[in-house]
Amino acid sequence: VQLQASGGGLVQAGGSLKLSCVVSGGTLSKYTMAWFRQGAGKEREFVAAIRSSGSSVGYADSVKGRFTISRDNAKNSVFLEMNSLNTEDTAVYVCAADLGSRNPLTIAKTSGYGMDYWGKGTQVTVSS
Repeated sequence: VQLQASGGGLVQAGGSLKLSCVVSGGTLSKYTMAWFRQGAGKEREFVAAIRSSGSSVGYADSVKGRFTISRDNAKNSVFLEMNSLNTEDTAVYVCAADLGSRNPLTIAKTSGYGMDYWGKGTQVTVSS
């Protein structure tokens, strides 16, 4: 299973970006998918997760109300729409897959422990 994230870039504070993660070599519809991020000199942290059917989602408190995770299983893709970005959102964003299809609220309590596959990250830089 391979995951490829894209969509990062440089944006001004208050702006928006939409990240995409394409999954190949596996069946996306079976996985809980999540986004994590790691800023320079910081620990990796959970951002958002969505269950295989899309029926359940979870968000970090720091992004609630600003970020939206979604998925299109037919296109083997997961998305992270990010609005009202601020400088604290600057980080490398990585998508990950959980074959056990855990509840997003469970994954939210981890910094990525137990995720089965990871993609390469995409850099998001928010300027003030």
